[in-house]
Amino acid sequence: MNKKIRTEAVDHMIDAMMCLESKEELYDFLEDLCTVNEILSLSQRYEVATMLTEKKTYLEIAEKTGASTATISRVNRSLNYGCEGYEKAFRRLGIIGDGE
Repeated sequence: MNKKIRTEAVDHMIDAMMCLESKEELYDFLEDLCTVNEILSLSQRYEVATMLTEKKTYLEIAEKTGASTATISRVNRSLNYGCEGYEKAFRRLGIIGDGE
């Protein structure tokens, strides 16, 4: 994990997110915490990661999500060299299997 983001404040925010009990509660929390554009940007990156995992091309991803090639490239770097956060979520959601 990037030591720059591991702070007491970030820990508190994560604790708050983890204590929420429903999708609706998390929607409410995110709407209070972030701007609409910030939430949409996060969801766009997640969709890009999903499509990269499905072996879609940059062109297909850009057309479907509206993401720039720079954003797609950054997400691809995270998938290949990051902390495996996307992969953990994808496995738990059944998007990828344990061997992928």
